[in-house]
Amino acid sequence: MSNQPITDMIETIERYAQLQPDYPVYNVLGEEHTYGQLKADSDSLAAHIDQMGLPEKSPVVVFGGQEYEMLATFVALTKSGHAYIPIDSHSALERVSAIVEVAEPSLIIAINEFPIENPAAPIMSLEQVREAYAAQHAYDLQHPVKGDDNYYIIFTSGTTGKPKGVQISHDNLLSFTNWMITDKEFATPERPQMLAQPPYSFDLSVMYWAPTLALGGTLFALPSAITQDFKQLFATIFSLPIAIWTSTPSFADMAMLSEDFNAEKMPGITHFYFDGEELTVKTAQKLRERFPNARIINAYGPTEATVALSAVAVTDEMLATLKRLPIGYTKEDSPTFIIDEAGNKLPNGEQGEIIVSGPAVSKGYMNNPEKTAEAFFKFEGLPAYHTGDVGTMTDEGLLLYGGRMDFQIKFNGYRIELEDVSQNLNKSKYIDSAVAVPRYNKDHKVQNLLAYVILKEGVKEQFEREIDITKAIKEDLENIMMSYMMPSKFLYRDSLPLTPNGKIDIKGLISEVNNR
Repeated sequence: MSNQPITDMIETIERYAQLQPDYPVYNVLGEEHTYGQLKADSDSLAAHIDQMGLPEKSPVVVFGGQEYEMLATFVALTKSGHAYIPIDSHSALERVSAIVEVAEPSLIIAINEFPIENPAAPIMSLEQVREAYAAQHAYDLQHPVKGDDNYYIIFTSGTTGKPKGVQISHDNLLSFTNWMITDKEFATPERPQMLAQPPYSFDLSVMYWAPTLALGGTLFALPSAITQDFKQLFATIFSLPIAIWTSTPSFADMAMLSEDFNAEKMPGITHFYFDGEELTVKTAQKLRERFPNARIINAYGPTEATVALSAVAVTDEMLATLKRLPIGYTKEDSPTFIIDEAGNKLPNGEQGEIIVSGPAVSKGYMNNPEKTAEAFFKFEGLPAYHTGDVGTMTDEGLLLYGGRMDFQIKFNGYRIELEDVSQNLNKSKYIDSAVAVPRYNKDHKVQNLLAYVILKEGVKEQFEREIDITKAIKEDLENIMMSYMMPSKFLYRDSLPLTPNGKIDIKGLISEVNNR
């Protein structure tokens, strides 16, 4: 039977608590929690929150990692009519205080110890949360989050200035969830057994919890203490009975460092869902070799349009013939267009900015009318958002990605896409991964291009000097890369910095190069 759309997230979770109370909803390294327990705990906590007399619909910060209590708290807040703001416990202190400052929450629920003393809102500790569960209060859904009410608010990592809180409503969430559970590209099975690795403060997490809860499945949490320790990570991953792997491509690359990450050792994996950064042909090919029968989904979309707006199952033909994978067929309820600089729609095949419209588009950034006005607008009568991404639409309705508008540079008169340079560098037989970064002169014109490079194992030992490695890489790529795209300087590293969301921190590298 094919999956049916849902009309209300909380009512759906409540229904599973009645239908399958003993079925596991959350598994943290073998510690299981059932749908019945999730209902009892969230009811009891919602009753406690109601008694606190918080302003109606006021947002609440939830601080922690991948603990079960995070999920139970999110559900309790939705039941009691409050939007939640997830903050990962590995966030930098400045980021945490900036979010609290912008969001003005009425309460902070600290599943992990909160790092700021005397914040402007009361703190509820893990101990108090567990006391609320233990009270076992029944709860009558009088004023849950509904319709256009904010369901969650996720802060995107603005590298400059204050972070922006993207407000996602219950309607926005339904638009995404129903597409994901009924779309033929995702082909999400009933009762999905899903990896829960991306932190809740990253909206890629919605790609695992929303379909899993909507379809009565189980989430297998991977705490970040484990993901940051290679030995533990590999020992743990192989013991998880997951069928669906949801992550950034970078995290899959990390998993593939282990020879054992393959279909023989993990026969249960049937689907890979990727979003959050570009899935390269190279990563998808490696994955196809390791898991020949798994379905690999490349999804695309900004946080501001609720997780993703397009998806496609990667085919062998794409891997054999394309330099860059398409980013998907757009979801039916979200008209997506390519526009020129004047805001006019462009025909298929022409490159411009991707804009998305429809019911998944956020109402804007929390307490930030200025940034909201810059990015959100009305297009053909529908709420719309400027993605800042360059793209093309094919006649078949496939969206092609052309990089970030802010990662496009002019160099020696040429318009160069930084991601394009990085992808070409990654084709070298000597390079494991590389990113291209511009260095600007005092007039903010690009002076030269630099490459940060991680070499493949054993390459360094083949050469006496770094200059010889650089020469070999340039020779290796001379038939692939235009000479004007070739970086003039290569910087060799053992690792590259990642953002809290596990993407290569290109903006951080750009500022490192330009602030020397």
